[in-house]
Amino acid sequence: MSNFRITPNALGHKFKLHQLQIFERVLERRSLSRAANELNLTQPSVTKAIFELEKFVGATLFERSNRGVVPTELAHMLGRRVKTLMAELRYMTDELNAVLSGESGHVIVGTLIAASAKLLPEAIALLMQEHPGILVTITEGPSSHLFPALATGDLDVVVGRLPERDIALGYSFPLVHHALYEEKLCAVVGAQHPLAGARAVDLPALDLAALIDHPWILPSSDSPLRTAVEQTFYRTGLGLPTRHIESLSLLTNVGILLRTDAIALMPHDAADQFLQQGMLKRLPIDTFGQFGKVGYSVRAHRQLTPASQHLIEYLHRIADARNGSAT
Repeated sequence: MSNFRITPNALGHKFKLHQLQIFERVLERRSLSRAANELNLTQPSVTKAIFELEKFVGATLFERSNRGVVPTELAHMLGRRVKTLMAELRYMTDELNAVLSGESGHVIVGTLIAASAKLLPEAIALLMQEHPGILVTITEGPSSHLFPALATGDLDVVVGRLPERDIALGYSFPLVHHALYEEKLCAVVGAQHPLAGARAVDLPALDLAALIDHPWILPSSDSPLRTAVEQTFYRTGLGLPTRHIESLSLLTNVGILLRTDAIALMPHDAADQFLQQGMLKRLPIDTFGQFGKVGYSVRAHRQLTPASQHLIEYLHRIADARNGSAT
């Protein structure tokens, strides 16, 4: 390990942006060759950049092996800072482009199931129509993955169900959550399901006790919604269905419903387009009640890029129209 003390001046003179970009990609891919391919560089130039960084800090950043490279503890520490620097570089690039042209930029969006079928696609459609020069990258996943990525700057905004106040995950990072509307949770089945024709008048016979032996699709265990769903089942004295799978993938869940006699819980907006097309049928039970607040989350104390501001403007526009039609 190096014996000299690194100063900000030394970092400013010795650390070059292109070296840090290379380092960040090698750390992400765990491979010199894959990093070189993605950056359109030769492997020797990538190797040289890593060697120069290691020479400056006086310590090894990656252990080489036949399967690629393994980051050292120092590399992991440096990587956390470099990821933030790379995010700031992207923000600066977007802002420069926005000032110079007014029509370009890049927004990276994390989406949860509540927004992935209707709210976010409608907002992106408006963005593409009115600002065609803006690049949009979408990442889907559970909030346990998206919120940390938002906090580090890997994402610009996360759209979907907002965490409840008692859910530590949503409030353990420097994030700000903005509610747009309340969403309902509904139980749905495939159109071929034996219960697909159940009507509201059949409700007394169609309760959780009558459905507990069916296979169910439930939110995954790392989803904040899972706790509320579990409480509903346990409150009825039934416990969780014996036959169930855990999934937050909308398309996978619909595919399962169309091929089995499973029952799934979905936010109404996510199920709506499949209900309208007759692919799914809603069961007339309201045991699970409200799904929660749907909105967007951003980093606290960080100015939004112009591209992100445009997207959020359209999210508000769509939510306002939705709320207006509901009154």
